[in-house]
Amino acid sequence: MAAKLLMRWDVRPETESEYFEFLVHEFIPGLNKLGISDIQVWYTQYGDCEQKLASGIANTTERMQDALNSESWELLNDKLQEFVDNFSQKVIPATGGFQI
Repeated sequence: MAAKLLMRWDVRPETESEYFEFLVHEFIPGLNKLGISDIQVWYTQYGDCEQKLASGIANTTERMQDALNSESWELLNDKLQEFVDNFSQKVIPATGGFQI
């Protein structure tokens, strides 16, 4: 069964431009190299929750776990932490459609 990685975070205001460059040029391509595809990032316009919600899908739960246990994920995640606060992540079965 396919697995979906859900991530939430707030962008630190002082890192907005660096964050965007990292997201586009490193984070999303890095997830793709790890076998996590169909990357989507949403911005929260209204409400009391994290500013960003992002997701990606791996073909199998095992593939997702391998990706998240890799050194490459650790490096990507460490760099993301330089730009964000309130980061959280979870892996759920990918059932299609919008999931939170």
